[in-house]
Order: sequence, then structure tokens, then C-alpha cells
Amino acid sequence: MKHSLYCRLKRLGSVMILLFAVAANMRAQVTVEAAIDSLQLLIGEQAKVRLAVSMDADGRLSLPVIKDTLTRGVEVLDIAKPDTQLLNGDKRWLITQEYTITSFDSALYYLPPFEVWVDSNVYRSQALALKVYSIPVDTLHPDQFFGPKSIQPVPLVWSDIAPLVFSFLLMLVLGAVSAFFIVRYRDNKPIIKIIKITPKLPPHQEAMKKIEEIKANKAWRREDPKQYYTELTDVIRVYIKERFGFNAMEMTSSEIIEHLLQEKNKESIADLKLLFETADLVKFAKHAPLMNENDMNLVNAVDFINQTKREEDPNQKKEPTEIKVEEKRSKRGRIILLCSIAVTAVAAVIALYMVIRHVINLFF
Repeated sequence: MKHSLYCRLKRLGSVMILLFAVAANMRAQVTVEAAIDSLQLLIGEQAKVRLAVSMDADGRLSLPVIKDTLTRGVEVLDIAKPDTQLLNGDKRWLITQEYTITSFDSALYYLPPFEVWVDSNVYRSQALALKVYSIPVDTLHPDQFFGPKSIQPVPLVWSDIAPLVFSFLLMLVLGAVSAFFIVRYRDNKPIIKIIKITPKLPPHQEAMKKIEEIKANKAWRREDPKQYYTELTDVIRVYIKERFGFNAMEMTSSEIIEHLLQEKNKESIADLKLLFETADLVKFAKHAPLMNENDMNLVNAVDFINQTKREEDPNQKKEPTEIKVEEKRSKRGRIILLCSIAVTAVAAVIALYMVIRHVINLFF
């Protein structure tokens, strides 16, 4: 009875030990597989060899160190980075690595197994075979073999020279624009001239506007009577030219009075004659008139204009005139002009570099 119980316990212990060994072996199971995508190649063609290692996630792996050949005659061109995947709920690793190989000698090659190390244990893949063929040569027709061709000139087409032409035109345009900006900056002029179109005033309104400007400048009447009378008589001469139609700007004072007398404006001409006589004395005889005399002559000029002015028809369309106004360049305009010069100059230099590069590519 005791002997039978002892045998049963011994048998149960053996089974338990076997189960633990199987479990340990399953936990430490490592598989190494190698595959090649083509078993036959022509000389110089390439093939991919794939190495796959399956192992537990807590293991330590060392892949084989391969330099430039798998075996004599089979060269390694490239070794890809290992690719790692987690399987079975992150409990297993699948590590794959690809090798690009080629051969330049026709033969049947034996590719030895890959050796990997997992936790200080060596595991090997299966061996592979590779057949490399040479290019078939027709030895029966040697006359069909041709030597190397000589260098043939390549004709130029529009697609070859188009970048050069466009770059050259762009360089010319940018250079011209940059030169224009530099000239405007040197001459202290704005980039763009502003042109205002305003209606032309009637002769009497234009004259009265200028007389108001002369009246506002009291320094002329006190300190420079010659300038004062020159400006005043010029206003009257322009008014007479526009109002009566003869060129009073090129006539003397007496000639102007004679022409006005023919217009039968004797009452208005008497005060105007006194104005011209005083102006001639001031300009040519250095006469120094009194302040009240200057004011009186200004009033005489205004009275003459009011007595001889021609009233306009309110329905008549006013004649337009163009007045060109060149603004003084502001500080902001100066900065903008300098920036424009810099940008266009740099762009022109870049376009010149492109032209030179295209010329070198085409002819050298």
C-alpha cells in the first residue's frame, strides 16, 4: 500500500516537472526566419533579404553584424533600420531587418544562416540560395556587336534657353527701375508727380486773388517798395492782357494807357495812370513813396479791376486748366524710396546671378 502511494507521488512529481519545463521552454521560445524576394538574378540586379526574429518582449536581442558581403561574390549594398512590432498584448517582439544585395559574378551562391543572440543564446535562421546569371551573348553573330558611340552634340531648344532669356529681361527691367529710383533720389524728387486739374478762374478773380496775397505781405510795402510795385503792376498787366486781349506784358506804361483809352474807359484809367507813374518812379528813379500812397495805389488797382471786369454767364462752362504740382519728398517718402532702391537692386543682382548660371549650364 505504501509502495503504491509512493509510486503515484513520484509519477505526479515527474509530470509537474515536465509541465514546468514545457512552460519555461514556451516562454523562452525564439524563432529566426530569413527569406529572399528573388532566387534568380541577372548580373548587377538587386534583391532583398528579409530577416525576422520573434521573441519575448523582455528579452535582449543582438542582430548579426554584416559589413559589405554575405558571402564571397554577394555584396551588401544597403542595410535598412530594424522595424519593431509588439504582438500578443505587448508580450512578444517581432523585429525585422532588410538587406539589399547584388552580385557581379554568375554562379550559384550558398547564403549561410543568420545568427542572432537572445539573452546570451545563439539562434540561427535557415540557409538561402541565390542563382546569378550572366547576360546571354550571341557568339554566332559577332558582326552585331557595336562599339561605344562618339559624343553627339545636343541641339538647343526653346525650353533650354527660355530661362536665360526671361532672366535677362527681368534683370534689365529691375536694373532700369533701380536706376530710375536712384535718379529720383539724387534729384530730391518724389517717385510720382501729382497732377491736379482745376477750373480756370476769370481774369478779375485771378487778379483779385493775387492782390490779396500782395496785400497780406506788409513787408514789401515797408521795406521793399520796388518789389511791391513790380508785383502789383504785373498783376494789372496780366489782367489787362486777359481782359482786353492785347499783350500788356511787353508794353510800356504809356503804351498800355493809350490802348486803354481806345476802349473808352477814361474814368477808370485816370487812377491806373497814377499807379503806373508811381511804379515807374519807384523802379527807375528810386522814388520812396509814403505808406498811404502805397495803400492808395493798391486801392486804385482794385477799383480798376472792379470797374472793368466782365461778368460771367453762370450757365457758361468753365474752361479747365492743368496744374502740375510736384510735392516735396517727405521723410516717409525718402524711406520708401531708399527701400525701393535696395529691393530692386538686390533683385537685379539675383537676376544677374541667374543669367550667369544659365549661361554656364548651357555652354560650359
